[in-house]
Amino acid sequence: MNVVMVNGSTRRNGSTQAALDVVAEALSREGIRSETFWVGNAPVRDCTACRACRKLDNACTFGDDLVNPLIRSIQAADGLLLASPVYFSNVTGAMHSVLNRVFYSSARAFKGRAGAALVVARRAGTTAALESLFQYLHYCEMPIATSTYWPMVHGAQPEDIIKDEEGLQVLRNLGLNMAWLIKSIRAGREAGLQPPGSAYGARTNFIR
Repeated sequence: MNVVMVNGSTRRNGSTQAALDVVAEALSREGIRSETFWVGNAPVRDCTACRACRKLDNACTFGDDLVNPLIRSIQAADGLLLASPVYFSNVTGAMHSVLNRVFYSSARAFKGRAGAALVVARRAGTTAALESLFQYLHYCEMPIATSTYWPMVHGAQPEDIIKDEEGLQVLRNLGLNMAWLIKSIRAGREAGLQPPGSAYGARTNFIR
């Protein structure tokens, strides 16, 4: 069993990665492996709503960056953890660009996998950024792992978040709860319980 972690920071080994490492350690104690995808600090193409992905098998038509490898890894994983620092009370622009393309092209392929999110901030804006990440998970019917508080930790530098004792506790509990959720989903499927067959296709425009 494994979890794909998406690090939306522009800094590979900054506070966001330090937060992910805390969750990864908790997952590891429960026998869950993890791998991290870093969105990087180079410009990332945004979704253009070209709909070319509708002719593809869970892939974005732009295949020259990490988006399609990330999609394939999520499909092969048991869980997905989205993480970002807070930029102007939201996630980073690169994180939005990557996730827009990943979920626009392949959301239904992720149904039933465990999902989770966390954010890192020096001071404020965490709840708005966290809600932005949750929307992606809601959209594709992913059961969301929770913690004992909103999954956020504070610190401008990796060494700062170590001082946020409550934040670290929340991250460890998030890892433990995510491991439990993954094992529960696996046990249910092994017992013959499958996700419900959702209906698709109805579209209502508010302006006619």
